[in-house]
Amino acid sequence: MKALRLPLLRLLAINLAIGIIAAIVMIGGLMWLNPAHLRDLILADRGGAAAFALLLFGLIVTFGSVAMGTAIMALGRKPKPPAPGGGKASPVLVRAAARR
Repeated sequence: MKALRLPLLRLLAINLAIGIIAAIVMIGGLMWLNPAHLRDLILADRGGAAAFALLLFGLIVTFGSVAMGTAIMALGRKPKPPAPGGGKASPVLVRAAARR
C-alpha cells in the first residue's frame, strides 16, 4: 500500500470511493422508486442480473470519474480571502441629536 502514501493517489482513491457510494445510492434509489418500470423490466428479464451489473458498472464509472475530476480541478483553486471587515460585530455607541 505504498501507492496510497502519495497524496495525489490518496485523493483519487478517496474520491473514487465517494463516487462508488454515490452510484450505489443512485441505483438503490432507481430500484426503490422504479421510474418507467425499470425494476420490473430488470426482474422480468432472464438476463436481469447482467442488466443490473451493467447499469451499476456504468453508474460507478460515471460518478467515480465525476468525483475524481472534480477533485483534480479543485487542486489549483486558491482559498478565498476573508471578507473585508470580517469577524464578529461589536456594538457601537451612536449619539442621536434631538430634533426641534
